Amino acid sequence: MANSGRDQEYLGVDTNVLVAYLDGGHPSHKKTTWLADESIVLNPTIAHEAYHTLVFWARWDPVEARKAVWDACSDVNNLFVNQTFRTTNTGLELAVRHGLGGRDALILASLLASKVKEFRTFDKNLLALKQVSFGRASLVVKPA
Repeated sequence: MANSGRDQEYLGVDTNVLVAYLDGGHPSHKKTTWLADESIVLNPTIAHEAYHTLVFWARWDPVEARKAVWDACSDVNNLFVNQTFRTTNTGLELAVRHGLGGRDALILASLLASKVKEFRTFDKNLLALKQVSFGRASLVVKPA
């Protein structure tokens, strides 16, 4: 995605932003072309949600969807972070605190654990948060 020759500050993106970027036929695809110049953070939740959405909503061939998601996850300019026991607990805390669904909370928790400062989404419920904090970590939520 981004140029690996520069200092990288990783950007958190919601699954809906990644899917819109990957799928040229997606109604919001043109709103995500800027992602080509970004280094993003991915995790297992985002990867599997993207695959699911591409296959079962956008009707992609499963092999093509797997390849597109894997290419994004393994791009040297992006950061792939695993989810730990601590991240899972933080996600549960965020879910309770903000009335979030489990997957959204887990995505936010992994970004906070990775010290990501900014998160982009199309999700109106997440955008309403504007900022999410846990411990010393803080994440600004902005529209994609």
